[in-house]
Amino acid sequence: MLDGVTRRKLRLPGSGAEIALLDWGGDGPLALLHHANGFCGALWEAVANELQPFFRVVAMDARGHGDSSPPANAGDLDWSLLADDLEAVAELVIDSFGVERIGLGLGHSFGGSLTAVVAARRPTFYQRIVLVDPVLYPPNIDPKLMRGNELALRTRKRRRRFESRRAARDYFATKPLFEAFPAQALDLYVGEGLRDLPEGGVGLKCAPEIEAQIFGGPHTLDLYEAADQLEIPALVLWATRGNFPREAFEEWVARIQRGTLAEIEGGHLIAMEDPKRVAAATLAFCADLLERGS
Repeated sequence: MLDGVTRRKLRLPGSGAEIALLDWGGDGPLALLHHANGFCGALWEAVANELQPFFRVVAMDARGHGDSSPPANAGDLDWSLLADDLEAVAELVIDSFGVERIGLGLGHSFGGSLTAVVAARRPTFYQRIVLVDPVLYPPNIDPKLMRGNELALRTRKRRRRFESRRAARDYFATKPLFEAFPAQALDLYVGEGLRDLPEGGVGLKCAPEIEAQIFGGPHTLDLYEAADQLEIPALVLWATRGNFPREAFEEWVARIQRGTLAEIEGGHLIAMEDPKRVAAATLAFCADLLERGS
C-alpha cells in the first residue's frame, strides 16, 4: 500500500532494539513523525503525502509497534523508555541524513507527548514541533485515577487474530474507534498494522498487552517539566472532540515559552480521520521555516 516509500531499520545503541522507519523522500527540511499508541508509522501516509513536497518525511514505528522490535516483556515498556527510543532515533537520523537538525518533529497522541519531552531534553534536535492532541494529564495525578487505566483494561480484551485481512477489515469497520476513519486509513491499518501468522490468518503487530501498558503509563514522564524547558516553537493542536479538556491544554501550553495552542475540529484520532486538516495546520505553522529554506 505504500508505493514509493523506502523501508529502513535502525539499531539503537545500548538496547540493540531495531526501530523501523518509513521514508517518503523529499528535498526539504527533515520531518520525523511519531504515531499514536496501538498504530504505526504507516498511518501517517496521507499526512506524509501532503508534507512531502516541502519536507523530507520519515516516520518511525515505536518499539512494540509496526515492524519495530517488541520488548522482551510488555511490562518493561513505559513512556520513559519510549522517550529514550525517540531520542536515540532522532540522533541517528540527524547523523544518517547528514543534517544539523530535524526541521519538524510531528507527533500524535502519545507520540506528541514523547516528542515534547525529547525536544525539551535535546533543544538542538528540532527546529520546531507540532503536537496533535497529545496525551495530557494533570500533574501529580494518582495513576489509578487516569482514564488510561480504563482503556488498558478494555484493550487487554481486544481481539488479536483474524482469518484474513478481509475479515479483519470487516470487523474493524463495525467498531466505534474506526467509524470516522476514511477508507484509506482503515486499509492502511489492516495492511500495515497486522502481520501474517505462521499458523495461518493475521494478527495485530501491536499486541494488546503492549498497547494496554502504554495506556497506563503517562505518569512515568513529567510533561509539565518538559513544557517549562521547551525552547523551540511548538504548535499544540487540541481536538475539539478529543479526550482532554481545553482548559488543561491552555494551562500546559501557557508554560511553553514559544507555544501556540490551536483547536482542530475532530476526535482524538484526527491525524487519521482528517489528515489534510492536520497537514494544513502543520504547513501553516512551518511557513517561515520553509521560506527560509527555499
